[in-house]
Amino acid sequence: MTTFNVDLTNCEQEPIHILGQIQSHGYLIGLLPDTYIVAHASANLPELIGQPVADVLGQPLDKLLAKTDLPASTLVELLNVGRRNESWDNINPQVIRIHERTWNLIVHEHGGLLLLEWEPASATSQTPLNQRLIAEALTEVQASRQLIDLLQNTARRVKAIIGFDRVMVYRFAADWHGQVVAEEKADHLEPFLGLHYPASDIPRQARELYKANLVRLIADVGSNTAAIMSHADWPADEPVDLTHSTLRAVSPVHIEYLKNMGVGASMSISLLYRGELWGLMSCHHYSPRFVDYSARQAARFVSQLLSAALEFRKDEEDQTQLLGSLENGKKLHEQLLADENIVRALTRHPVTALELTKATGAVLVFNNQQYRMGQTPDETAIQGLTDWLKTTNTDTFLETSQLASLYPDAEAFSAVGAGMLAVVLSKEMNEYLFWFKPEQIQQVTWAGNPDKPVTVTDDGQARISPRKSFAAWTELVHHTSEPWTEAEVAAAIKLREDILQIVTRQANEIRLLNQRLQAAYEELDAFSYTVSHDLRTPLSSIRCYAEILLEEYGQGMSPDERALFQKIVDSTDRMRALIRHILYYSRMGRTEINTQPIDMLQLLEEIREEIMLGEKDRALTIDLAEIPALTADPIMTRQLFTNLLSNAAKYTRLAPVGNIRVTGQQTEEDVIYTVSDNGIGFDMKEAGKLFDLFKRLENARSFKGSGVGLAIVKRVVARHGGKIWYHSEPNRGATFHVSFPLSQLNND
Repeated sequence: MTTFNVDLTNCEQEPIHILGQIQSHGYLIGLLPDTYIVAHASANLPELIGQPVADVLGQPLDKLLAKTDLPASTLVELLNVGRRNESWDNINPQVIRIHERTWNLIVHEHGGLLLLEWEPASATSQTPLNQRLIAEALTEVQASRQLIDLLQNTARRVKAIIGFDRVMVYRFAADWHGQVVAEEKADHLEPFLGLHYPASDIPRQARELYKANLVRLIADVGSNTAAIMSHADWPADEPVDLTHSTLRAVSPVHIEYLKNMGVGASMSISLLYRGELWGLMSCHHYSPRFVDYSARQAARFVSQLLSAALEFRKDEEDQTQLLGSLENGKKLHEQLLADENIVRALTRHPVTALELTKATGAVLVFNNQQYRMGQTPDETAIQGLTDWLKTTNTDTFLETSQLASLYPDAEAFSAVGAGMLAVVLSKEMNEYLFWFKPEQIQQVTWAGNPDKPVTVTDDGQARISPRKSFAAWTELVHHTSEPWTEAEVAAAIKLREDILQIVTRQANEIRLLNQRLQAAYEELDAFSYTVSHDLRTPLSSIRCYAEILLEEYGQGMSPDERALFQKIVDSTDRMRALIRHILYYSRMGRTEINTQPIDMLQLLEEIREEIMLGEKDRALTIDLAEIPALTADPIMTRQLFTNLLSNAAKYTRLAPVGNIRVTGQQTEEDVIYTVSDNGIGFDMKEAGKLFDLFKRLENARSFKGSGVGLAIVKRVVARHGGKIWYHSEPNRGATFHVSFPLSQLNND
């Protein structure tokens, strides 16, 4: 048995999936998959098999079941079926009788082991009741009732299925503290509805397990656990991974926590939104209570219906808000094009920048002047904000619902600006566009004081100690606003691009920022061209000499030596490709644009054919629809769309089937092309440096790439006087929009 000292640090680090114990109401056996030899067994197994654990470790199944009335062949056949199907969903649970008792056998394969768990099966079946409750839940979800009604009725149905004293729906906040938002309880119990619980109650590694194991039962808080015993040959440093176990024992800290609450049995059911933990159904019983596997699965199915309803409603809400932001963004863009006076277009027309988000105030800082809309901080406060932003790493945008936590001086204007979304127009010229949301003072009622989790033992050691008092403890939360949504951030970034396009078209020679940018671009062009050109000759020599050595002496080399030389050749190939990209990037700043009519459908079909040849070993579709023609530089245009489509193909490789779609439309002002995919996507909050040279986002680092492709795309668009904007979410794909203005293209 492994023991852990519970101190200030290991509550977050405690490996609760390998505690080496199971709950005592069941039994566990770990088999080697290919031989069905017993490698692990719980210490209480003799109660089931009638012989000591030591006698069966390292033995086959017929030895394990020798003193039971279950034929080993029956169990072997069952395991063979599951392994052939590579799934245990259609097998679990398997009802088996041993010594006149009925057991549920649950099997799963994980960590190189077949884990067999035996639980008591209920003597009476509630299947008809459970089916009726599930049918009612499905009908309610389809009827699209209010969310709070769905939560409350789901809690009621789960309580009817499992028979616990209390069932709560517990929703996580952004900082992982939780609140009880629905509750069904026995009449004599005090309500917990509305109470908040600190994030430390459910540490990070426990939340990860809730995503992997959707139903968790603690049948008897006060019972002793059963240690997992291993065969003598099993490595001592490889404990059994119980991540997916139904019997996994409980952290001592959590047991102490439940005892302090007076809970005798506990059950949790995960509620997910887009694969992430939205909340839990937390169930308490004030005496020990075992819930059999079928009832747990019924409760899980009801919660999955609720999870589906959550996702549907949230997506519907996001889409409605996104459409509203896009519509106002389109009107602002039309005003910018028609007026070409940034200030008038954003502040003095029927639709102002304020209407782009759900903010209550907005400020445009432009040409050393401030222009206010709605409720905003005063002029001095805005000046302080711009001075502070200039010292930060904010290059594109910054959003926060707790501005005072980043900029303490903001406490003075929290009433109108507790939350801020800012886009950078020009850092050098101190030009920004701000949106503000007011403070929402919240009276938060905690289940006990959340700031006192630490006690000191007699020997002076500090340790995590779960709260002993859960009496309501109230505090006021200040300097916090309603959070900014992804739709609001995306709309702000798009408006920034629209503004910068107009700014670029207006007297660039008198703007200090553009002068500095032009000088920096010229220096970068000259430097990158010189370095790249001078590097090619020695690089070719390195590759040539390595190939000569391989050819002349390769037969006498060991495989490892040949592999090292091959790595030299491969590395030079990669570096040559990088140099080629850098050369193209640097030359583009000096190359004249040769505009010609382009058959874009034909061009995209050629690019598609090239990409499909390189991706022929995977399922990938590239759909081309509604592709208008374009007048532009053919070479630059091919490079632009080759990079966009190649990126889309690369970042969809983790999807079962990669789907890429290219569409286009021509408006009165421009031609717009859209490239969308179902790949890994990215977090809009991290996308500020998306087009920077050699910069790659964190979730893309496992994919090969130079960090030059999107920089080339941005430069091509800029050379044509166009714009590029995007919208994405992690694991939800990405969409890039590229526009070419008709006026500039026709003039060229």
